[in-house]
Amino acid sequence: MRLVQNAGTDRVLDLILAHTARGASLDLMSGAASLFAFEALQSQAAQLASGRCIFPGTGADLALVGGDADRPARNRLQTAFLAQQMADWLRSVAEVRAAAGQIPQGLAVLRNAAGEPVQAVHGSFGLSTDGLGLTPGNPLSFIQASESPAESQVLAQWFDAQWAALGARAEAKARLLAELEGLASPRDPASVYAAVLFHLLQRDGQELDEDRIVKAATGIRNTVVWKKLYKFQRDGVVGAIDKLDRFGGCIIADSVGLGKTFEALAIIKYHELRNDRVLVLAPKRLRDNWTLYKANDQRNVLASDRFNYDVLNHTDLSREGGLSGDIDLSHVNWGNYDLVVIDESHNFRNKKSPKQGNETRYDRLMRRIIREGVKTRVLMLSATPVNNRLADLRNQIAFVTEGDDTALFDHGIASIDSTTRRAQKAFNRWLELPEEEKTPSLLVDMLGFDYFTLLDHLTIARSRRHIEKYYGTEETGRFPSRLPPVNIKADVDRAGEFRPIKEINLEIRRLKLASYAPLRYVKEGRLAAYDQKYSTAIRGGESIFRQVDREESLIHLMRVNLLKRMESSVYSFALTVGRQLKDVDATLARLAAYKAGTEGDASEFEELDIADVDVDDPLFEPLLVGRKVKVLLGDLDLARWRQDLTEDRNRLATLHAAARQVDAGRDDKLLKLRELIAEKVRNPINAGNRKVIIFTAFADTAGYLYEHLAGWARDQLGVDGALVTGSGGNQTTLPGLRRDLGSILTAFSPRSKERPASLADEGEIDLLIATDCISEGQNLQDCDWLVNYDIHWNPVRIIQRFGRIDRIGSPNSSIQLVNFWPNMELEEYINLEQRVSGRMVLLDVSATGEENLIEQQSGDPMNDLEYRRKQLLKLQDAVIDLEDLSSGVSITDLTLTDFRIDLARYLKAHPGKLESMPLGASAVVTTTEADLPPGILFCMRAEGEAAERAVDPGYPLAPVYLVHVSDGGTVLLPYTQAKHALDRFKRLCMGRELPDAIAVARHGKQTRQGADMRQAQGLLAAAVSSVAGKSAERAVASLFDPAGTHALKGEFAGMNDFEVLAYLVVLPGTAAPTDRVGSTGAA
Repeated sequence: MRLVQNAGTDRVLDLILAHTARGASLDLMSGAASLFAFEALQSQAAQLASGRCIFPGTGADLALVGGDADRPARNRLQTAFLAQQMADWLRSVAEVRAAAGQIPQGLAVLRNAAGEPVQAVHGSFGLSTDGLGLTPGNPLSFIQASESPAESQVLAQWFDAQWAALGARAEAKARLLAELEGLASPRDPASVYAAVLFHLLQRDGQELDEDRIVKAATGIRNTVVWKKLYKFQRDGVVGAIDKLDRFGGCIIADSVGLGKTFEALAIIKYHELRNDRVLVLAPKRLRDNWTLYKANDQRNVLASDRFNYDVLNHTDLSREGGLSGDIDLSHVNWGNYDLVVIDESHNFRNKKSPKQGNETRYDRLMRRIIREGVKTRVLMLSATPVNNRLADLRNQIAFVTEGDDTALFDHGIASIDSTTRRAQKAFNRWLELPEEEKTPSLLVDMLGFDYFTLLDHLTIARSRRHIEKYYGTEETGRFPSRLPPVNIKADVDRAGEFRPIKEINLEIRRLKLASYAPLRYVKEGRLAAYDQKYSTAIRGGESIFRQVDREESLIHLMRVNLLKRMESSVYSFALTVGRQLKDVDATLARLAAYKAGTEGDASEFEELDIADVDVDDPLFEPLLVGRKVKVLLGDLDLARWRQDLTEDRNRLATLHAAARQVDAGRDDKLLKLRELIAEKVRNPINAGNRKVIIFTAFADTAGYLYEHLAGWARDQLGVDGALVTGSGGNQTTLPGLRRDLGSILTAFSPRSKERPASLADEGEIDLLIATDCISEGQNLQDCDWLVNYDIHWNPVRIIQRFGRIDRIGSPNSSIQLVNFWPNMELEEYINLEQRVSGRMVLLDVSATGEENLIEQQSGDPMNDLEYRRKQLLKLQDAVIDLEDLSSGVSITDLTLTDFRIDLARYLKAHPGKLESMPLGASAVVTTTEADLPPGILFCMRAEGEAAERAVDPGYPLAPVYLVHVSDGGTVLLPYTQAKHALDRFKRLCMGRELPDAIAVARHGKQTRQGADMRQAQGLLAAAVSSVAGKSAERAVASLFDPAGTHALKGEFAGMNDFEVLAYLVVLPGTAAPTDRVGSTGAA
């Protein structure tokens, strides 16, 4: 016997091939059965008359697709073809017997046509590429070859004895053939999609399993609220509970109309069942939404769940004592809440108060509730997309992490702060690009994947399109179709006597509003003292926000407010002007008294209250905190002040008189609205539905409309009406109905509010006039007609309003949005705003626009005039989704929650299937959709040190990469767009549980049943080079070189550094596939 080096020209392979002639036979005992080793023998093996193979028995891994060294071979994408070849050979030529256990050493005996042994090899080898010497093996392997017929005979007899002892069992061969057929057979697309998710998400236990997360012991599945949820909502709840458990917090940012409130209620119930204490923090106008579900009230559809959470207003955090509902704030045990739910969490921006040292609501929430006492989980609800101010997200994340910047270090985020700052800088760069280059996909690329991961860990965000696409509409019922908006331009005065808005605007601009700005008139020598007393230091004293600036900013906002009221209703404008006139008169009277000596020299003048400012408007928030400014009248230039006040008085008196002239009989806008309502009631768009909801930004306008419409509608049209304004004073024409918000809304939308039959005799409201106190968190989808009586300057609010009727589960087939606009070009109107507000005094202390004390800056898109102009123009033509508002990317583009849930479902339905799926699994599908171009979607994993070092460190899905390459070799989706690639996998594969036989046959014909995979190999090279940043040629050159390549150390060595985990071949289709589940929208 001689030693075999198993390298160079002295390989086991060479010994076997040298004696494989026509009519010869091969006996083989091996612990492995690699396809690639078989491939090396295949051409000669075809000549063999017979073969006998002993492989390990049941459960053993035969390494059919080889090991690490076979990656170049697997990357030729011919696994299925080779498996078929090997199966055919075994069927026609070989017998197989199974050893009882492992096979410690290999043996090959070759016999000539006469059956005489001519060559035997035994030792540390098997039917594997390293066993045959094709790839480097273990240097300690000990292999010997016979040098004479006698030596061959001894080993042949030993093999014969083993063969006989094992006995003939048909199942041994059948089992091996079944494994090979499994590799050779076409796969169903659904399993390939699941395999991709498995490789991406399974590594850190990220799959979402409802049974694991929602522990059945809590009894949550028996609650009314759980049973009311749709499937997608239950998935959202499961995802949120998982994030709350793992990270301590979660932001639910589902789109308007998808029922976030009920998802939150289910999460609250889950925690209550665990005996946790829960606090809900809501804006004041949404408080009643939450208190209703705790009440022992017939109208509370969840009464039997017996919710027991506390509800406070956001503003209660700024108060030390007093009552909030029935809670005494001075006795609240703030540190004892296990879960805090923050509705409208985007309102909790980290705003500093102008008086240095004051704690903001944000600070107090962080300190009192989250950091002190028991460990508090934080659930945030927000429908606002990720927009120009990415810093807002960081402030919300800080609640979850208790302000610890490195809290997500173990999850791939070294610093939350630097991740959001980098993202903001990238976003700012993107904003400056020319319009045609500003694509959402480019933004996703620029934002960096670490930001994506940050969002993915902490947010759950689904859009309406997303629900339709992936969940279908069988369970939820479809969304109503949106008719194109009706746009109405009304004059102010039918008599034509009231001056045009443009001229009124000019008058507004000339107003000094001097009574609200005493500091403007402080004498030069005294100004420093006031600065010192009232100015705010920011950023540790680097900058000063002067009280004078605050006053001026307030004046600008008041001018805007006047213009907004003019646009809302001439009645509201008259009221506001009247109030301001009274303030001026009061100030002039004070000055006259002072001059007459009836007030002492030290008399102080206190800044006036501004009664009609919309305090809910976030623009005003920074201006209305801190104590009032007190000014000594002796420090003022009274002559100048009196002059400005007199000027204001004359202007305001003129405006007031003109506005008072336009009564309801001349109010063109009101009359047009009346005609509209009459037409709608007489000719409904959905049979029998006479309901109309009218939104206005101002309670004054709402009251005026109710006064002039409610009685008329009841007498002339036979419909009852109601008014809700959030500031008390609700009214209705139904005599027996209580005036609280819950009663009115239940009478307006009894079906969606599930009004009990016992309350049916309360009657029904068909005309509802409301302010934005109900623009969020209400299901009013019994109604199919919504009027914006004034155009809210924040487009998000318009969409949120429409979301009251544009909801899942609507009984209406179509819904109508009606917008009233000023009777002028929109462009012109928006320019008026720009002019009237003047330039606000802004404080921008950093490149990211953070810590701006006044939010009207370019960083806040809703105040960015260009942005608003575009969105309002869009709203004239169509109803748009919140996700489409942002010219950028919505939060729904940046999370993987749904994919986790898909994976959990698949694992549950097919236990063990994914774990045993071989590397390189593939399926073939067809596409007829323009946004799903043909090509191949690859899921690859970088292997080895070089790969890990060379790829983008900010990419958190590493080492797994998804790339979509077109048939022409163009990279359609680079690895940075993993979310889009997953969307495409999902759309092409979801619900397709059987292989597409026609597509498989077409692909087989194109590739000679998998023998010719050069096209696919070229696309793989393009995919690898897109990740590795190396030219495709070099990648191709190194494609099939088992010895590695000539790359520098630490650089990608090319194909061998990537393992194809799974891929999907997408062929151009001729017809839409029929075995799809759910509808398909854009990926």
